[in-house]
Amino acid sequence: MWHEYTNATSIDQVINILGEKKERARVIAGGTDLILELERGVRKGLETLIDITRIPKLGQITIDEDEVIHLGPLVTHNDCASSKLIRARAYPLARAAWEVGAPQIRNRGTIAGNLITASPANDTITPLMALGASVTLQSIRGERTIALNKFYTGVRKTVMQVDEMLVDISFPALTITQRGIFVKLALRRAQAISLVNAAIILNLKADTVKSAVITLGAVTPTIVHAEEAEKFLAKKKLNEKNITRAAELAMQAAHPIDDVRGSAAYRSEMVRVITMRGLTAIRDGNEQAGMPKRPILLVGKTQKTKGGWHSADRFPDSPIETTINGKNYSFNSGHSKTLLRLLREEGMLTGTKEGCAEGECGACTVFLDGKAVMACLVPAPRAHGAEISTVEGLSKGSKLHPVQKAFVENGAVQCGYCTPGFIMSGAKLLEEKANPTHNEIEQAMTGNLCRCTGYYKIVKAIEGASKTK
Repeated sequence: MWHEYTNATSIDQVINILGEKKERARVIAGGTDLILELERGVRKGLETLIDITRIPKLGQITIDEDEVIHLGPLVTHNDCASSKLIRARAYPLARAAWEVGAPQIRNRGTIAGNLITASPANDTITPLMALGASVTLQSIRGERTIALNKFYTGVRKTVMQVDEMLVDISFPALTITQRGIFVKLALRRAQAISLVNAAIILNLKADTVKSAVITLGAVTPTIVHAEEAEKFLAKKKLNEKNITRAAELAMQAAHPIDDVRGSAAYRSEMVRVITMRGLTAIRDGNEQAGMPKRPILLVGKTQKTKGGWHSADRFPDSPIETTINGKNYSFNSGHSKTLLRLLREEGMLTGTKEGCAEGECGACTVFLDGKAVMACLVPAPRAHGAEISTVEGLSKGSKLHPVQKAFVENGAVQCGYCTPGFIMSGAKLLEEKANPTHNEIEQAMTGNLCRCTGYYKIVKAIEGASKTK
C-alpha cells in the first residue's frame, strides 16, 4: 500500500518531506479514510506516509485571549465530544463529533482529517462552517490561513496544495447569547454516513432572533448556507409560523442527488424536517437532548502520552518494535500492512478477527496505547514504540477476564466470530466505567456488529460482568 513510512518528530520535518516528495507523500494521523482509499486503490501514486501522531502538542484544544478556539491537527472526534470547552462554547461541533462512526473510529479519526477528506457528507464540516472556522496550512513556502467557506472547490476537492500540512483549525467561541445545534439524519443510529445534516446557530435576545446561521451537509457538492432562511429569521420571533417558513426556505437551498441511500426528493424534504426540528429544539431549550453528558469513549484510565518521540524512525529501514500483551516483539516484515494483518500474519495472534476490513464491524478491536481502535484502519508501523493489547492478553493464565466469563455464562457467544471484538469493547468499557448503565453499554457496542441473532445476551453479559468485576 505504501513503500515508506516515517514517524515524524516535528512539523518542520513533515513539511520538508512534503516539499520533497509532493504528491507522492501524505500526512497520516487517524487514517480512518486514507487507509481505505489505499486499500481500494482510490489514491494512486502514493509512496510515503508521514505519521504525525508522535509530535507533541498537536492534540490540544485551546481558547486564546480573543475568545478564538483552536484545534490542533491531532484532535480526535472523541476529544471534541468530551471536551468541556467545545461542549460549552461550540456545542454543534461536539454533537457532530459524537455522531461520527463509533467509539473506536472516534478514538483515531481527527477533525482535521474529516475536513481534508472533503466529502460533503462529513459531519464536522457543517458545524465548523456555521461557526465561521478557518484552517491554517503550512509548507516550506510559508503559512496561510483560509476561511473554511473558501477551502472547498467541489466533492473531495480543496485548495490545499500537495506540499502543505494543516496545522490549526480556529473559530470564534459562541457568545452567551448564541445557541446552536447539529442535526443528522442517517440510515442507522451509529456507524452511518449522513443522508442530510444541518448545523444551526442563533444569536437570540429573549424569543427574538438577532441573527441566524444555517449550514447544510450532504445536499450539494460542498457545505452550503441556507441564506434565504438565515435572512428570513433575522429580527423575527422564534415561533411556529416562522420556524415552518424558515425550514421551507432552507429546503430550497438544497440540491441533492439520487443515489442508493436516498432520492433527491426525499433528501430535500428531510432538509425541511431537520431544520424545523433544530429550530424547535433551540426554541424549547432542548438542543442538547440525546447527547450524553459523559459520552463513552472506550479509553482507559491509563494512556500512553502522545509526543516525546526523539527519533524519526523510517520503515522498512527499521524493524517495528512494539509491546503486545506485555511481551516485546520485533517485526522485520509487514511494514506496508495494517495493524490487523501485522498481528495475525507476523504476530500469529489470530484472536483479532478480520470481518469487513473497513472499520464497520469491530471484529478487529484492539487497544492501542490505552484506547480501543479498529486494527484494520491502523497502519502497522504505528505499532512501533506502542503498547497493544489483544483478546489473547485479557485472561490471566487460566483465569478468564470477567467479560469473557460473563459471555460464557450468559450464552453471549454465538457463532463466535464477532466475539473477540465485543469482549475487547466490553473490557475497555468496564475499565472506563466500572458500573455502566444500559445506555452506556449500548454506546460502547455501537462499533461492534453481530450477524447471528442480536445483542440482548451480549448486553446482558456486560451488565453481569460489571456486577462481578
